[in-house]
Amino acid sequence: MSEDNSPPRTFKGLLRWATTPPQAWGVYLLAIMLVWLLSFYAGTLKPKKTPDVSPPPVTAPRS
Repeated sequence: MSEDNSPPRTFKGLLRWATTPPQAWGVYLLAIMLVWLLSFYAGTLKPKKTPDVSPPPVTAPRS
């Protein structure tokens, strides 16, 4: 019986390695943390200033 503990060399091998039980928990937690960090970062960004498109206030003509 030969255990292959070398790192995976192809994407398919990496996917197979990442979905086996011990590593799957780590990959899952890492993905959740990454999503949380990205959403937190996006929430801290300031929106760009948009030009005020409302028309100027209308005043009654003076006579």
